[in-house]
Amino acid sequence: MLESIRVTEKLHWPEHELAKKSVLNAEKALIIDSKRSFSSLSSGVLKDTFTTGTSSYNVLLQSKEERKHHSQKQSSSAFSKRRRKPSKSPSSSHSKDPHRMTALVPVTSSGTWFCLDRQSAVFVTSSVPSPVKFTHDISVTGNGLTLPPKPKSKANRHSLTSLPKSKQHPQLCRSFERGDDLSGKKLCILTAIKPTNLEKEKLRFFKSDYTYNPQFEYANPTLPGVLARYSNASDRFLKQSINIMALTLQKYGSYEKFEQATGGSLLSKTRIWSHVRKYMVKEGCLGEIVVHLTEDLLSRASMTVVNGCPTLTINISTAREHWLEGMLRHEIGTHYFRGINNLQQPWNNWIGRKKHELKPNNPTEEGLASIHSVLFRKDPFLWRAALLYYTVYQASRMSFCELFKDIGKFVKDPNTRWDYCVRAKRGWTDTSQPGCFSKDQVYLDGILQILRFRESIDFHLLTALGKVSYEDVDRLKGLAVTENMRVPHFMHDHSRYMEHLEKIMEVNELTDAELKALI
Repeated sequence: MLESIRVTEKLHWPEHELAKKSVLNAEKALIIDSKRSFSSLSSGVLKDTFTTGTSSYNVLLQSKEERKHHSQKQSSSAFSKRRRKPSKSPSSSHSKDPHRMTALVPVTSSGTWFCLDRQSAVFVTSSVPSPVKFTHDISVTGNGLTLPPKPKSKANRHSLTSLPKSKQHPQLCRSFERGDDLSGKKLCILTAIKPTNLEKEKLRFFKSDYTYNPQFEYANPTLPGVLARYSNASDRFLKQSINIMALTLQKYGSYEKFEQATGGSLLSKTRIWSHVRKYMVKEGCLGEIVVHLTEDLLSRASMTVVNGCPTLTINISTAREHWLEGMLRHEIGTHYFRGINNLQQPWNNWIGRKKHELKPNNPTEEGLASIHSVLFRKDPFLWRAALLYYTVYQASRMSFCELFKDIGKFVKDPNTRWDYCVRAKRGWTDTSQPGCFSKDQVYLDGILQILRFRESIDFHLLTALGKVSYEDVDRLKGLAVTENMRVPHFMHDHSRYMEHLEKIMEVNELTDAELKALI
């Protein structure tokens, strides 16, 4: 089975990195040689396409400065390349299909990685305890992962492999906002605002009986001017957010009961893998995405690019049996498919977006993904989006302790409250002061805007056109490549899809008159 893995670059794993959770390098590209894949695209283009920062807040990605710091600790001596052939496995695939992807699968002691192909899954875990110091470069060869066939396009314009490379190095996606530091370098804000002393401050906060305001530290403190762009919370949909949570509590009594009744039990790693594989089969994307299971994520899941490979990271501590497919519709059915489709459009890079005067893809991107998360639930309450919106607004007016106490009227579990408060207070050092990181308001904002205009939005085109706002669809459809676009299976039946949007309106007691007055 391990023959389906091919590592095409040297791996340097110093003791310091192995002792951490999972540190992913998003800049070193893998070699991907597939006619239906992304062979002509740089790692930067893939990051621009798939990295959806507002949903993922991918706390696993480290900043450039951190990588530079780690690289200085590595040995400067060079070693000869050594090649080791993996032992044969009876379940290994020896297909000579030319449509192949070769993928690097990191082996860590804290996370679990799956490379899913069409016939079997490669399950990789660490066989050595951490910390371990590797003193030699490692080179492993083998067969590449086989990608499922893709319909051949009629013209080169419709082929992923025919996309011209941008002369300029593509930037990270718009939702991974960046700013300049004092040295003129670019900082990824969502990386920079993850506190480095999170566990230490959590322990201190809990020991204080929730009276201590955490003092967060950061590896790369962002400039006040950059962070200020995300420090203004809105109260536009505050009334709706409170009403949604009140309705949920009215029916279920508490969030914990709502979570158990509608989410079901937590899933084991094996069952998570099984559900993910079945979903990928339904969407025809088996073999295209690496799946990583971890507990080191503030969000429930994220779709990012790691070493040039689309990677779905799932937080196993929140993966529940009845909610998992909704998460997959969110990450794969929305973010991944819109990202894939975006690659073929004239606005697939920043130059194109500027030329065609595209609006920001958010709040549409996260609003649509959040709708898909609850689309087929029996009671599609917009609880999470509502609580995130409310928490951000209150954080802009309260200290950490005050916020923790305030959201206690909606959530009792201290660990869950801590997570929501940290999300709202990220980027701030002294949390005794009012202040917020406002991006979490994008979910409810996007949901309500899409529901407001649901009758006039062409949802197939909204997916096919890639990373665009619903406001740009009518204007761009004449310029778009629409052949061979990928639309998730749950959007094929338009009537059923629209019925479920109506149910979301009904369950959350949202009216058209109310939304028209607000939007």
